[in-house]
Amino acid sequence: MSDIEVDARGHRCPVPTLRLRRALEHAPAGATVRLLADDPLARIDVPHFARQLGATLESVEDQPGGVISFRVTKAP
Repeated sequence: MSDIEVDARGHRCPVPTLRLRRALEHAPAGATVRLLADDPLARIDVPHFARQLGATLESVEDQPGGVISFRVTKAP
């Protein structure tokens, strides 16, 4: 199964987290969502949100241009 990609670049928090929430709600159990965000606050909000939801934050990677890539797996 390939990652579901959510592009929230150009949006300020809480929009990236809200888009992640929507993607995870519609994703099947065990699916992984890749969220792209360029708001530095997402580095705090996304891990906190994933913990609250019971999802697993698989990785956080810095990309060129100040973009942060998060991989979050929905709980089975």
